[in-house]
Amino acid sequence: MNRNAKLALFWTPRILCILFAIFLSLFSLDVFGEGYGFWETILALLIHLVPVYLVVIALLLAWKWEWIGGLLFLGLAAFYIIMSWGHFEWSVYLLISGPLTLLGVLFLLNWKYRAQLRTN
Repeated sequence: MNRNAKLALFWTPRILCILFAIFLSLFSLDVFGEGYGFWETILALLIHLVPVYLVVIALLLAWKWEWIGGLLFLGLAAFYIIMSWGHFEWSVYLLISGPLTLLGVLFLLNWKYRAQLRTN
């Protein structure tokens, strides 16, 4: 495996995960249009950001232990589908669970090729 492929396999899931967390956090901005008071808005924002917290925690674990992160991301994808089944169109499931599944696979590949990725 050449150096560029090693770098791409190492950094791609990490960068995509950060971008996905930012994407998810955009959904919590709707709380500002609800007409709550200051403290109610803060509380609602913190609650709406729970999925982002889960993704960030999974990323922090995956950064050190790729196999744990890979399994966590696959578990989050399955959990989202199970918990929200029947509430949305199929495209919503693909939009949320698709990137989580991709991240899980990429982190598992990262773990599988760990020895090659760590050497120069």
